[in-house]
Amino acid sequence: MVRAGLEPAVSGAIITGVEVLDQRALKRHDPIRGDFAALLTGSRLSGAVRRGKYLWFPVAEGPAAGDVLAAHLGMSGQMLLREPGRDDKLTRIRLSLEHPEHGELWLNFVDQRLFGGMMIDSLVPTPDALPAGFGGAFEPGALIPRTAAHIARDPLDPHFDDRAFFAGLARRRTGIKRALLDQTLISGIGNIYADEALWAARLHYDRESAGIPQTRRRDLLEQVRGVLRRALVEGGTSFDAQYVNVNGNSGYFAHSLNAYGQQGKACPRCGGEIVRESFMNRGSHFCPRCQRAR
Repeated sequence: MVRAGLEPAVSGAIITGVEVLDQRALKRHDPIRGDFAALLTGSRLSGAVRRGKYLWFPVAEGPAAGDVLAAHLGMSGQMLLREPGRDDKLTRIRLSLEHPEHGELWLNFVDQRLFGGMMIDSLVPTPDALPAGFGGAFEPGALIPRTAAHIARDPLDPHFDDRAFFAGLARRRTGIKRALLDQTLISGIGNIYADEALWAARLHYDRESAGIPQTRRRDLLEQVRGVLRRALVEGGTSFDAQYVNVNGNSGYFAHSLNAYGQQGKACPRCGGEIVRESFMNRGSHFCPRCQRAR
């Protein structure tokens, strides 16, 4: 959703100015590569590509040509398109763009918790020699930013390997939710979507991955894909005004949640009470009646 919204605005755009409003947002940038703003000013971007929470814009011209402007969105990072002069309270980095069709634009990197960041990164071959991720009209080729090379594909990626994913689950002696949140196994699944997919698949979050039958693993993967597709259609999940899409609109998938955030309410499937348990400094939401622990 974020990548698709940004692509028309960044493809062919020239970066005319860079304002770093909070140096903490550059903690991922290697200063040995050079000054972040100086390397980008005057550069032309050729597209937008995504894998997991990594988003990158290949640089076609300028001092950083051949490299990419990369962003890791962390837990609360956003890339917001704005008209010049329209600011966002938590903007950490602002890029001024000049697009041949859309004119002047601001691209604000906003991050409430500062777990994310931006950087200029080099490209390396993908481990499977296939296109790196979602690139829309821009064909990114079999190259990926060095810092994102360890991130697995997400389940909506056309090159996602189902069999490798199932084999990975079979090797893991850990709870299934921990496996779903393991970015080296599968990406794109956060706490919310993991709870929703596990509810749909009738699996307890702490059930050991290796002990789940192959048919149940296949069903889980299909439920994961279904949850992600619905979230894309509905614009993602927003719980407050801080979390919006690239144009500033809130997502509506929160209105379709069956488990996450529904503690104390009746399970839409069986009528049992949805509960919340502590999990990895967050919470897991599930129905004890139809997602039984083993």
